[in-house]
Amino acid sequence: MRENHLTEIEGGENMQAYCMKCRAKREMKDAKSITMKNGKPATQGVCPTCGTKMFRIGKS
Repeated sequence: MRENHLTEIEGGENMQAYCMKCRAKREMKDAKSITMKNGKPATQGVCPTCGTKMFRIGKS
């Protein structure tokens, strides 16, 4: 099993992503930069309203 590369986003940047449960664009809580299996960068975090995992593909 391959481990994702996790790092904290520096500078306290507020990254926005779409929450599938709330159906709204919100700022991620506990956002972390990751590298997907195919080598592309992404950001993973938690919705502050409902607690659902949020994901945004692309450089953070």
